[in-house]
Amino acid sequence: MSIIKRKNSNNLFPSFLDDVLGNDLLNPSADFNNIGFNVPAANIQEKEDKFVLELAAPGKSKKDFNIELDNDVLTISSVHEDKKEDKDGENFTRKEYSYESFTRSFTIPESVESNKIKANYQNGILKLDLPKRDEAKTQPKRMIDIS
Repeated sequence: MSIIKRKNSNNLFPSFLDDVLGNDLLNPSADFNNIGFNVPAANIQEKEDKFVLELAAPGKSKKDFNIELDNDVLTISSVHEDKKEDKDGENFTRKEYSYESFTRSFTIPESVESNKIKANYQNGILKLDLPKRDEAKTQPKRMIDIS
């Protein structure tokens, strides 16, 4: 069982091709207003005892993230505002304003022990450990006696 990426869209029937071609600049049907250059890339790895979800989000701090779990949907979002104002001379004012936000949602499998999920942000990587329930962990090979 693996973590399933949930796309935040209005499509009733999302498909595998939407995930592959959805952000392709060469795709003539791409929605260029929602290309998602600010959406961080995600790596999902299944280990024997847990899933590891990593998001590349450099330049942020841990207070910029909001992580919530609603039933079996894990949603990671971030909003970051940066305002700067420099006055130079009498008649000139320069203002620079930056606003970045993203939302990523993942459907987690039933095998995850949701009350033990942990998150850590270090060196631009948001890392979540999603431990598996004991019954979902890989069992060692054993011999079965015939009666």
